Amino acid sequence: QVQLVESGGGLVQPGGSLRLSCVASRSITDIYAMAWYRQAPGKQRELVARILNGITTGRSTTYRDSIKGRFTISTDAEKNTMYLQMNSLKLEDTAVYYCNAVHGGAVSWGQGTQVTVSS
Repeated sequence: QVQLVESGGGLVQPGGSLRLSCVASRSITDIYAMAWYRQAPGKQRELVARILNGITTGRSTTYRDSIKGRFTISTDAEKNTMYLQMNSLKLEDTAVYYCNAVHGGAVSWGQGTQVTVSS
């Protein structure tokens, strides 16, 4: 199983930006899928963005509709790190953001990092 540690959350005003980081305990080059999820108070955890490394389909990214054009998921294999650049943040982006990895049949989660968008 992969150990994941998120960082980068905080308090930001509407329209502001944050960059979340997720450091993995192993190389991420062959991890099948890495993703960011979020969970707002009283709501279910939801997928924000995902990177898939399909053997036959290659690398692909997906985003939930509400964050398209504002958030960007990326990875740095040399640092075993996944990022989520969040721009033009809105009040409704407030949530705990979790890093997720799927590899070898196992699903791993980080501890979460709080993002609060407030004026």
